[in-house]
Amino acid sequence: MFYYLFYEQLIRYYSFFNIFRYITFRATYAAVTALLVSFVFGPIIIRKLKQLQVHENISVWVPRTHLSKEGTPTMGGIVILIATIVPTILWADLTNGYVLLVLLATAWMGAVGLIDDYLKAVRRLSKGLVAKYKLAGQIALGLVIGSILYFHPFSGEFATQTSVPFLKTHLIDFGWFYIPMVVLIITATSNAVNLTDGLDGLAIGLVGVAMATFAGFSYVTGHAVFSRYLNILYLPGSGELTVFCFAVVGASLGFLWYNARPAEVFMGDTGALALGGALGALAVLVKKELLLPVVGGVFVLEALSVLIQVFCFKLRHKRVFRMAPIHHHFELKGWEEPKVVVRFWIAGILFALLSLSTLKIR
Repeated sequence: MFYYLFYEQLIRYYSFFNIFRYITFRATYAAVTALLVSFVFGPIIIRKLKQLQVHENISVWVPRTHLSKEGTPTMGGIVILIATIVPTILWADLTNGYVLLVLLATAWMGAVGLIDDYLKAVRRLSKGLVAKYKLAGQIALGLVIGSILYFHPFSGEFATQTSVPFLKTHLIDFGWFYIPMVVLIITATSNAVNLTDGLDGLAIGLVGVAMATFAGFSYVTGHAVFSRYLNILYLPGSGELTVFCFAVVGASLGFLWYNARPAEVFMGDTGALALGGALGALAVLVKKELLLPVVGGVFVLEALSVLIQVFCFKLRHKRVFRMAPIHHHFELKGWEEPKVVVRFWIAGILFALLSLSTLKIR
């Protein structure tokens, strides 16, 4: 909105508004706006959730120390959605297809998560949205985004291709498998972030790190000079995703203000599925699908711990971990919750730095 108003309309009268042309300027203020939106609307939404008694029901499949969290408001992902979507609309170029698709992914999965939280916290259905319907929502989003990119590609000759980490000229062409690949990435990522959301501040901190990393990828991928210097794919227009990524970083910091231990509110599936869907969509849009498991390394480990636990228990009736996801395993080993969170954040930062190093180590 601001891009259209101040740059495209008023630049002819005042040269000062040329500053709105720069992605770095708009991305920075998108983050600041997201933070302010969180501070303004966060207390209002949390207070309303308390009034409506939309609170978390603590599962029996978590450590007993979590019983003290019973009654904490959930569905706080509404704050994240508002603090992400509003700044993006204000500061991004809304004629950009990349931005529209990532907003679609965020809103779509946010809606799926909202239905799930509503059924669990308001209607008191313990299982919330039946798993097959939640999966259907994830697959449907993947089909929509995959089909748009396959039949109406933004990236021309690279439509069904992706870059390979550490290799300069090698690309992988998914061909007809491209749409199923998009479905797999979006479904897996949204579920992985959801599984990680089990400790105060854990998931939102890791999402902030991952989004900051993808902001870097988006910016250099959409910059003709930087992409040529780094010898990576140049995707015109993809740099605008930087604005969205910074909006999520700002929203993450804003939500962390309320979600740090002891949490005043939980994001619920509303936030976790939305952020996971956005992260998966970003990886697809900037052709970093193969780097996503590195950027989101902690999310991958969390999801794998659940798969390993379930598989081994069904096969041998033995548990590999004291409890899954793996953050609960460390809790039961005696780590205090803040220590688990901070150490997982550190691991997330290390994964982010490793993934960023692939831009130069090629």
